[in-house]
Amino acid sequence: MRAQNKKIFQRVLLTTAMVVVYLLFIVCRDKSVDHFKRGTALVKKGEHDQAILCFDKAIKIKPRFAEAYCNRGASYEKKGEYDRAISDFNKVIEINPWFTVAYYNRGNAYGAKGEYNRAILDYTKVIEINPWFTVAYYNRGNAYGAKGEYNRAILDYTKAIEIDPKYAMAYYNRVTVWVRSIFG
Repeated sequence: MRAQNKKIFQRVLLTTAMVVVYLLFIVCRDKSVDHFKRGTALVKKGEHDQAILCFDKAIKIKPRFAEAYCNRGASYEKKGEYDRAISDFNKVIEINPWFTVAYYNRGNAYGAKGEYNRAILDYTKVIEINPWFTVAYYNRGNAYGAKGEYNRAILDYTKAIEIDPKYAMAYYNRVTVWVRSIFG
């Protein structure tokens, strides 16, 4: 009888411990994810000011939350606050140097500021990490085109088309740049 009571006691103890661990998990759950999800939903609605506040809260709770910095940076970029966006993308890259989207987004922000050389460097980094990132070739082509480097732009549009033969804007921009290269 004692052996049976001991087994029952051990089962009760184990079950109690599992319940306590589960309750601790619920109580101590990382609220940063909740703020991140709320911010992401607000971005989809175009409510970037409110989204930024949610990402701020997520970052305050979890200071190395790369995704929250990236989404906040994207919201700043949508608002035209390119320097703040670039600052957030820099932080993402500091946290995770393989976060391709951060380089891509930072390239977009640099491009919007007219800093085409910096944009080209970021798109090139994206392509080094992920050579199938079609839009990086397309946007790098745009940056080369803006600089008047038409042959390089044509090469990038062509690569984007090779990866995605249905990429209509790459065809359009390739022809546009080709015409500019001939007629100025």
